[in-house]
Amino acid sequence: MEIKDKTVVITGGASGLGLATAQELSRQGAKIAIWDLNREAGEATAGEFGDNAIFSPVDVSDEASVAEAVKAVIAKFGTIHVAINCAGIGIPAKLLGKEGPVDMKGWTKTIMINLIGTVNVIRLAAQQMNLNSPNPDGERGVIVNTASVAAYEGQIGQTSYAASKAGIIGVTLPAAREFAPLGIRVVTIAPGLFETPMMMGLPEKVQEALGMSVPFPSRLGRPAEYAGLVAHIIENSMINGETIRLDGALRMAPR
Repeated sequence: MEIKDKTVVITGGASGLGLATAQELSRQGAKIAIWDLNREAGEATAGEFGDNAIFSPVDVSDEASVAEAVKAVIAKFGTIHVAINCAGIGIPAKLLGKEGPVDMKGWTKTIMINLIGTVNVIRLAAQQMNLNSPNPDGERGVIVNTASVAAYEGQIGQTSYAASKAGIIGVTLPAAREFAPLGIRVVTIAPGLFETPMMMGLPEKVQEALGMSVPFPSRLGRPAEYAGLVAHIIENSMINGETIRLDGALRMAPR
């Protein structure tokens, strides 16, 4: 699918991987819908792109919130061609810590935002994509999700995060198979260690040590590299039903 003039929804689009993706796809001529809980950052990001952007405050885990945001995108641009799920959180906690068993409220919140939120956006975006006229390749839409290498090598204290990201990977193939007759592709990216706001909040020495743990290149991933892969996935119609590790050959240690 060509990127130019397509309408792209990006959850978590006001920071980190989502922001870099919004900037890259806007540069290539896409119309951008930023969905984020941070209204100030979201409006500022949309403002960078002028009339070819819209911002909606969205809680991806809330059905009504996403449905209202879809309506706003349709009112502004007429349809949705691409949905990119970057919204997510991580609440580290051991299942059995010094204060006892893990608090299930925090554990469940991670699942609700990362996994349920992703599925919520998938289903409502696909509903709209199905109304699009197919391009010459028969394609109506593209959905790109964000998992993590933690889905494969979750570290101690990452059970909720690892489970939520593994769930996203588990959704990918059956969703791609279901949507295949509709001409809608579903692909997931599993990033390794990247320069996200959460990572950049760590001390510089810790960031350097984490970067050195990556076999090659021995550094943290750059959001622009994630955005570049998203752009390629959109343009390459044969990539479907797959989870792509973007990690420099990193395999996470237990802690």
